[in-house]
Amino acid sequence: MNDAADVMRMTLEQDERISEVARRERSRLRNFIRRRVPDPRDVEDILQDVFYELVEANRLLMPIEHVTGWLFRVARNRITDLFRKKKPESFSDAAVADEDDELLRLEDLLPSPEAGPEAIYARTVLLEELELALDELPDEQREVFIAHELEGRSFKEMAAETGVNLNTLLSRKHYAVLHLRKRLQNIFDEFTLV
Repeated sequence: MNDAADVMRMTLEQDERISEVARRERSRLRNFIRRRVPDPRDVEDILQDVFYELVEANRLLMPIEHVTGWLFRVARNRITDLFRKKKPESFSDAAVADEDDELLRLEDLLPSPEAGPEAIYARTVLLEELELALDELPDEQREVFIAHELEGRSFKEMAAETGVNLNTLLSRKHYAVLHLRKRLQNIFDEFTLV
């Protein structure tokens, strides 16, 4: 009977230690994850995964010397795993021409996914902001911008296909560019000042 009581007491002590760590570190850990992961659902999933790993480590009697550092390391690993699993954004396969008229995919202009979680986060934020900014454009401006910049189609080709005057297409593209520059300036400043 004494052995069973001792095991029960040790289990309760372990549970209390885990609960205390969770209470103490939950807010800091959530903020750490939130700064790197844009989707709040993913933030909560990662947070739960981290605490699940802590419970499993305790259950398996794994020695953890610095619990806080261990939790943040597990969180970084889960963030990396999340971005590895995510499908590329819809614009990542689009191409633009550089100054030598060589096609560069939009992906080539963004931070490399191999550069770590911070680069993956920056890449994700930039793609999301670009999509949101494009969605804000009037249909005619968005269509001309995407056709010219992302699909590489010429204005003459678009004018022939749509019957819209060449100058009208140029004007629509001009207004789209003005809107996108203004709309994306803050995010550009945020990433270049870091």
